[in-house]
Amino acid sequence: MEDKKWDLMALASIPLMMTLGNSMFIPVLPVIEREINITSFQSSLIISAYSITAILCIPVSGYLSDKWGRKKIIVTSLMMVAAGGAVSAVAAWQLDKPYLLILLGRIVQGIGSAGAFPVVLPTVGDMFKQEEEVSHGLGIIETANTLGKVLSPIIGALLAVLVWYMPFMAVPVLSLMSMLLVWFLVKVPRTDQKKINPFLFFSQVLKKLFILTDAGCMLFFSSAVY
Repeated sequence: MEDKKWDLMALASIPLMMTLGNSMFIPVLPVIEREINITSFQSSLIISAYSITAILCIPVSGYLSDKWGRKKIIVTSLMMVAAGGAVSAVAAWQLDKPYLLILLGRIVQGIGSAGAFPVVLPTVGDMFKQEEEVSHGLGIIETANTLGKVLSPIIGALLAVLVWYMPFMAVPVLSLMSMLLVWFLVKVPRTDQKKINPFLFFSQVLKKLFILTDAGCMLFFSSAVY
């Protein structure tokens, strides 16, 4: 377990970054609405478009990680999240009417996130042979996810105080940092991979992503009603 601590820390950066990259927008949605002149329904799509896209793409990411390797899919997915984040950030920074490009960037982020955090879970299973070690590893991943939930509203609000579009700027930076950590620190031999049952994989990951989806859907439906 000790020799894999840096691998685990690098993998734990992914759920932390993913949670920050979505939930930190929730407290600043009213600011975004005011700055780019959109409705609360439109602002809710900034959250729900990411979450729903991620859920739809999760089964594909599980299949591809079996075929091409966990690390390759995670790194590629984080690059997609960074690219989508950059699209949203530049649109928010430079355009007078950035909403559609922000939404497009968030959808790209959702596609990327489906191959990042979800694939972390089976990757931890591949790294260890003892059930106790796997449980401990997953506990670290869940702790990082929980930490992201706690910190995201605080960080989002603080960034928005500086400049309203700063949370958008943070996404590609966080994604690239996480990608570099995984690239240099995580070593998962392809031969040790366990095949994923796509339906079990989808159900397990859906539980992990529930907080993101729940937040997005609540915003979506509450905005639609009001």
